[in-house]
Amino acid sequence: MDRPTRHQDIDPQETREWIESLQSVLEREGPERAHFLIEQLADNARRSGLHLPFKATTAYVNTIHKSQEAQIPGDPDKEARILALVRWNAMAMVVGANRENEGIGGHIASYASIATLYEVGFNHFFRAPTDDQPGDLVFFQGHSSPGVYARSFLEGRISQSQLQHFRRETGGEGLPSYPHPHLMPGYWQFPTVSMGLGPLQAIYQARFMKYLEHRGLLKPGDRKVWAFLGDGEMDEPESVGALALAAREKLDNLIFVINCNLQRLDGPVRGNGKIIQELEADFRGHGWRVFKVLWGRKWDELFAKDHSGKLRERLEEAVDGDFQNYVVKGGAFAREHFFGKYPETKELVANLSDQEIWHLERGGHDPQKVYASYAEAVKPDGRPTVILAKTVKGFGMGEAGEGQNITHQQKKMGESSLKAFRDRFNIPIDDKDLLATPFYRPDEDGDLMVYLRQQREKLGGFVPQQICNLHELDLLKEDFFTDYLAGGKEGRAFSTTMAMVQMLTKMLRDQKLGPYLVPIVPDEARTFGMENLFRQVGIYSSSGQDYEPPDSDQVMYYKESQSGQILEEGITEAGALADWIAAGTARCNHGLDMVPFFFFYSMFGFQRVGDLIWAGADAGARGFLLGGTAGRTTLNGEGLQHQDGQSQLMASYVPSCISYDPAYSYELAVIVREGMRRMYKQREEIFYYITLYNENYEHPSLPEGVEEDILLGLYRLKKAGDAQVELIGSGSILREVERAARLLEEDFGLKANLWSATSFTELKRSGENADRWNRLHPDQKPRSCHLARCLEQGLPVVAASDFVKTYPEQIRPWVRGPLVTLGTDGFGRSDTREALREHFEVDAQHVVLAALDALIRAGSLGPETLAEGLEKYQIDPEKPNPSRS
Repeated sequence: MDRPTRHQDIDPQETREWIESLQSVLEREGPERAHFLIEQLADNARRSGLHLPFKATTAYVNTIHKSQEAQIPGDPDKEARILALVRWNAMAMVVGANRENEGIGGHIASYASIATLYEVGFNHFFRAPTDDQPGDLVFFQGHSSPGVYARSFLEGRISQSQLQHFRRETGGEGLPSYPHPHLMPGYWQFPTVSMGLGPLQAIYQARFMKYLEHRGLLKPGDRKVWAFLGDGEMDEPESVGALALAAREKLDNLIFVINCNLQRLDGPVRGNGKIIQELEADFRGHGWRVFKVLWGRKWDELFAKDHSGKLRERLEEAVDGDFQNYVVKGGAFAREHFFGKYPETKELVANLSDQEIWHLERGGHDPQKVYASYAEAVKPDGRPTVILAKTVKGFGMGEAGEGQNITHQQKKMGESSLKAFRDRFNIPIDDKDLLATPFYRPDEDGDLMVYLRQQREKLGGFVPQQICNLHELDLLKEDFFTDYLAGGKEGRAFSTTMAMVQMLTKMLRDQKLGPYLVPIVPDEARTFGMENLFRQVGIYSSSGQDYEPPDSDQVMYYKESQSGQILEEGITEAGALADWIAAGTARCNHGLDMVPFFFFYSMFGFQRVGDLIWAGADAGARGFLLGGTAGRTTLNGEGLQHQDGQSQLMASYVPSCISYDPAYSYELAVIVREGMRRMYKQREEIFYYITLYNENYEHPSLPEGVEEDILLGLYRLKKAGDAQVELIGSGSILREVERAARLLEEDFGLKANLWSATSFTELKRSGENADRWNRLHPDQKPRSCHLARCLEQGLPVVAASDFVKTYPEQIRPWVRGPLVTLGTDGFGRSDTREALREHFEVDAQHVVLAALDALIRAGSLGPETLAEGLEKYQIDPEKPNPSRS
């Protein structure tokens, strides 16, 4: 006899008895008791040696039963009318923009699917900041921005002219394509359209709120962080990369709302599967509370009549590609291909017309179902919450793209589609005006507009809005930096990384400023020499420290604390950068000026999380990014993927990033002091990127009168009488350039002016500013840039750094004499610093050769001098080019 399979029921009577017993417990003692008994049975079975596979998904039905739903308050008819008008205006904005300027872009379908999810929030949940409470933080889905603009138009916050200039901003009155705080200050809170970054930032923003509360900088409250996302967006690794952290940190102030319209940009998210079930497993497995909102109220009657369970079985069988077809091909198709598979399901809809079957709406389009899930989500239970709402992409667009694979790219709608859209949502626009797709705004004093404003007034005002409070920090006194400007004691060698850590350590001790500093490090704080901070300010942990660390008998033991100040995130540069953004924008979200100092391997900064850095710039983040262990030859022994030769160049592309590559501690001190002044006293919306090195050497004291030039990017270390060449070095390679100046004189009798370039990027920007001014003011006296004034003699120039040649090449347009640039192009290597610098041709000997070459180009020397140099320094001219090897 064949053995029964796992899914066969060999004793239906016994099965019914077990189910009836469970039902009795549910009715008499409630779901918590039933859940406890089930867990006890499963635990006992496992202890008895039975393997029970874990199932992280529940049935493909709404999580909240109809009988347990909180009822939506307010006036549902008025809210439906408001929603219809917002839908129309959002569509009209995109269609109108593309009629005027074909190809300008925009998205209709994304907002069409998420509209109800937003409107329930706007009418009942999203709190604006007031004097009594700071308001909720809302990460709006990027592609659905037209709907947010359209609602603000009804509210009177955005003008019709602005809507008409959607995606045309340069004239001064247009609207940006997506949520961009930099482009709409006071309106958008967070940039979100670079998909995956919104979810990640929302998690760390919610955690940073807890951090501020635990440290006593914010009063504990019930603020929520709402993040509206797409199901396709969840494929981005950043989207799910911090789900475990949210559960581990018990972020019950965090609510994800995932708009599951089953479609990506080009087709189904999971045509052969079920994305909602997949996401449920991911979130439940990570410890989140999950609410599925799959079916609207019209399905409740069908579920009530489904005594056979066949409807639930059919819902489990159908895949997402099927559900997409049921929308596109209509009610008759759904009757035959979905309900028609079983006699029991076919009978359930026998009394419904094809049109009624087609209008069996998904849960994400039913305000009551959405409200019930939100009402549960805002009740904290120690876990983050995710709402998985099933919707239709392009809902209401009809033949123009509703539920179709092409819908994301739809920017236009023909007359028949516009008429169907208007009629479906009962928009009062005449046929003769239809093709013009006019915006519609009801009478200002009418019941609808009064109701809209009343609902927002109950919640404190309009959303989104960004209010940046002026929280004045007590900055450090001038004499704070005196020790760092004096350099080190003679014979004492240390790195710029160590100088920065010592500076930060002292800053943290300042009673007024110290509490507002946020040290951040992904991992390897000990690599950066930060372990002394463990005991001084502690590592933040929401649960404190429930264990005794193995190094507790040491001075610098690993100390976690609920009031800890260091954010040490583990091996996640993206998570730590999200911390930095949360801290750097705290003035706008929490009314506090926080000063983040983020230490990271420079190789894994701009290169690895550059998109997040741009998001931080968009959000107006302030603070310091500190690229430790910088340089392709300074980090010896580590090899190709650890050696950074390009971050300074990447930093130069971000307009609000002020980047420096200091060689000495006094340069670093001048830069940090100025950064604090510009960001937290002058309140400039900028941030600083500073590369730091792990090479130990002696640091001289600040030369007199060079502080301003340090900040401008170039200052003279040594002036030579009758100089024949200008030598420029930056970062750790400055010391090779200093040595080259001595070799030039000793070996060839040539004298050089010696310069330290703290920022080739600032020199380039200064040059470009001068050129632009001169070009636009031809009738006025031309301006010169700092670099041109420094190198006014027009001598040949050699510029060297531990970064790729393109970094110093930025200054070429403003150098009058011949320019030779040296850098570290090519693949990194594991070796000593000396060997690496010789390999990449940035050591002192190659700087000398470059100087001879520049002098030959200027006609000051003959080529035989270069041949002499190659022989003297035993340099093989046939060595492979390191930039290609």
